[in-house]
Amino acid sequence: MLHVAVLRTFLAIFCIAIGCGAGPARAQRAVPPFTAHVTDETGTLGAAERERLEARLAGIEQRRGTQIAVLMVRTTAPEDIAAFANRVGNAWKIGRKDVGDGVLVVVARDDRRMRIEVAKALEGAIPDIAAARIIDEAMKPRFRAGDYAGGLDAAIGQLDARIEGENLPTPGVGAGAPQAPRGERGTDWGDFAIFLFFGVMVGGPVARGIFGNRLGGLIMGGVVGLFAFLFTASPWLAAAAGLVALLYTGLFGGRGVTAGRGRRTGAGFSTGVGTGAVLGSWSSDSGSSSSDSGGSSSGGGGDFGGGGASGDW
Repeated sequence: MLHVAVLRTFLAIFCIAIGCGAGPARAQRAVPPFTAHVTDETGTLGAAERERLEARLAGIEQRRGTQIAVLMVRTTAPEDIAAFANRVGNAWKIGRKDVGDGVLVVVARDDRRMRIEVAKALEGAIPDIAAARIIDEAMKPRFRAGDYAGGLDAAIGQLDARIEGENLPTPGVGAGAPQAPRGERGTDWGDFAIFLFFGVMVGGPVARGIFGNRLGGLIMGGVVGLFAFLFTASPWLAAAAGLVALLYTGLFGGRGVTAGRGRRTGAGFSTGVGTGAVLGSWSSDSGSSSSDSGGSSSGGGGDFGGGGASGDW
């Protein structure tokens, strides 16, 4: 019975430790969903004020591509406003993908604290000292007078002026331009042809050498057909690509070739390509496709490294 009592004691201590460790994480504020440029959880802004700020921020994004978002909360406790703003900025992914030109303005009304969180790409245009000056000159006096909308509007104007001089890609052009889903923007036939050629010519002999004619052909046909469908969104092209892979692998491809062996074949062809290289290539292609479609309801940026400034009123 002694060992049972000892075991129960250890279990109790373990559960208490786990509970204490998980407590601070559970106490963190949940990040609200990103649904608009202006999110006011406090009800401080009137409908007309919120719409006016929203229209101004949407206009900045249309002209420059940069995303500026405003979040008003009652408190950021138990976190400091800087930690909370950084977490929200990265979760919301403010700014364009591959550009990262985002700015988040957080106001904790009951804490009487504000924060301008600047993404890494804009830290040159809005250094910490400039963010602090905007807080002191544009936001703090108006907030003290109860004019929250006026303070936010003045801060947005100064942020816009600083971003204007930054050499950023034009919206819709260059890196970070919003991209339509692959099915909407058409297929890159050059990439598709390269994928089909190397996928079948390299993968076919490997699959045949490992699995044999029939099974290797079926596997290659299925894999190539699946990737072709993901690439083109066309079932007909996927079926055709899968059929080509099946026929080449099962009937014609890789005769005398042994996968992963660097051994000379009867035709004098030597291959040293292993399955790891082929699978690694497919994994890389799949990963790049996933990142291409990444992002969130915002621009897909979110590279915030702690730049910006905080203040109170």
